Amino acid sequence: MKLTILGGGGFRVPLVYGALLGDHAEGRVSRVTLYDTDADRLTAVARVLGEQARGVADAPAVVATGDLDEALRGADFVFSAIRVGGLEGRAADERVALGLGVLGQETVGAGGIAYGLRTVPVAVALARRIARLAPDAWVINFTNPAGLVTEAMSRHLGDRVIGICDSPVGLGRRIARVLGADPARASIDYVGLNHLGWVRALRVDGRDELPRLLADPALLGSFEEGRLFGADWLRSLGAIPNEYLHYYYFNREAVRAYQNAERTRGAFLRDQQEGFYARMRDPAAPALATWDRTRAEREATYMAESRDAAGAGEREESDLESGGYEQVALALMRAVARDERTSLILNVRNRGTLSVLDAEAVVEVPCLVDANGAQPVAVDPLPYHAVGLVTAVKAVERAALEAAESGSRSAAVRAFALHPLVDSVTVARELVEGYLEVHPGLAYLDRP
Repeated sequence: MKLTILGGGGFRVPLVYGALLGDHAEGRVSRVTLYDTDADRLTAVARVLGEQARGVADAPAVVATGDLDEALRGADFVFSAIRVGGLEGRAADERVALGLGVLGQETVGAGGIAYGLRTVPVAVALARRIARLAPDAWVINFTNPAGLVTEAMSRHLGDRVIGICDSPVGLGRRIARVLGADPARASIDYVGLNHLGWVRALRVDGRDELPRLLADPALLGSFEEGRLFGADWLRSLGAIPNEYLHYYYFNREAVRAYQNAERTRGAFLRDQQEGFYARMRDPAAPALATWDRTRAEREATYMAESRDAAGAGEREESDLESGGYEQVALALMRAVARDERTSLILNVRNRGTLSVLDAEAVVEVPCLVDANGAQPVAVDPLPYHAVGLVTAVKAVERAALEAAESGSRSAAVRAFALHPLVDSVTVARELVEGYLEVHPGLAYLDRP
């Protein structure tokens, strides 16, 4: 099978390749094509993959190319992990928002909307290209904001595009371990949108173990989300939120922490990765070891501002382990290619799963996956507090999609103004003007 990775020069591509190296079953991926518009980054990542493959007899062949059509033709799976505007764009997203006193995080709030407005037109163009050149390919989207981008691509690819995220699987794994359960045997009731979901039950052998966790303050304080949100708030919710909900529930504290930080997360990653790719220009540099050190630092500092605001301390060693989105991607590909029926939490079209949203809305829910793709399973209705956030953020996504499709500046303003973390229409207008100044790619927003 041929896997094409769009954004093949991206820093996390070696995680995907590493997962493939551990798959030796019949029908595995035998060829990986890396596509990127940045030749230096593409060369650097190809070097890392080359070192990963040493000593692995059946390692998938790696081809790097800057020709998109060549990359897509004959692909069985297309993994989309592009970053429009690069990390400099992310840093600008954060900077403009924080300058106006609102959150500038990559996928949440103003920063996420700006990133979506930059990314959707490119993602839609890719979806159309895939539909023409590789109509039978399955597209796995990891490009952020993952739910918004997956929904944009689904309008051209239907159910053949599936969004993935590592947050739900990581959360479920942490809860299971705290409860002394094998994560592989646990069934997770998780529901919401990408980066906006809640674990409402965790069943082991048919028994829901979450009430036991919620009733024990010591257990709640022993893992990352328990420290991030606090035991009292989790008991009040009766659920464990995705870590990104910290930005909603503790917005003032999060904004203050970001404003007080020496650098925003985007600026930190920009500087860190520029250093990595610069070192990779030295042919004598050990590619894999250099990448691994950089990755460890990246993971250790993940959501550092939120943990500081909550007094949650440093990340536990268990939270730094691999096994995130690359394992979800591998499990998804295996289920589809080999008809190995499995259950995964994915971003797919709603199809009535959440009654408060229409059928075409992309949601993040448990799905049954086999050769026919991913089918969302029935879930209990959302509680009212979750309905409010989910429907509000979906309205924001729809306004952003309208702006990207029509070039309407007023739709872009509406997307910002409707977001729960933007507290003024005036600020929304200032955000649009600020982002137009720093992002030439948003010049398409030229209609009133």
